[in-house]
Amino acid sequence: MPVNALAENIFGTIGAILWTVQLIPQLFKSYRTKSTEGLSPWLVFLWGMAALPLGVYVIVQDLNVPLIVQPQLFGLFSLFSWGQCMYYGAARSRLWCAVVLGSTLVVWGALEAALVFALRPSYRRGSPAGKSGVRFFGILSSILISGALLPQFYEIYKHGAVLGISLTFMAIDCLGGVFSILSLIFKRRVDVIAAVAYSLVVVRPPIAQINIA
Repeated sequence: MPVNALAENIFGTIGAILWTVQLIPQLFKSYRTKSTEGLSPWLVFLWGMAALPLGVYVIVQDLNVPLIVQPQLFGLFSLFSWGQCMYYGAARSRLWCAVVLGSTLVVWGALEAALVFALRPSYRRGSPAGKSGVRFFGILSSILISGALLPQFYEIYKHGAVLGISLTFMAIDCLGGVFSILSLIFKRRVDVIAAVAYSLVVVRPPIAQINIA
């Protein structure tokens, strides 16, 4: 594919918009039904945690702005969904959910910023340690994104069906990954680790919808 900064940013922007709204159907579904039965809290919590190393990776790599915004929004809404699981599913109080969720977001944001500032100088100098550190965070995010499906598989096995997951959310999530991959294709050099992470986003919706009853 030829290098095309305009196409890169257009596709990246579309992906960012989709990932901005993707979890809204899931959040609305949980709010409307006042239930998160069938939705593993570990799934959305680990997705929220995966956004941290992925955010570090894309920022230090200096990918396009939409792809830098994506992990932040994905992590934020994932953790909001986790808060709903704690409130509706685990019957935690609103105060407990607000304090724990707020504290998690503060620590998450501070840690991401600290890691970016720590890694960026050595990475820009081209030092092996800096490159290895950034690569580690890219691989870690991919592991967390794919590993988060394991507890959801257990929920599907336990109920014998897919429950609690908004199909609209999964469809938008998948499309966001597709457009993010397209934006990478038009870069001067395709970022393989980021492409793998986004490919896992595309693959996980159909996998998570498998009915094993």
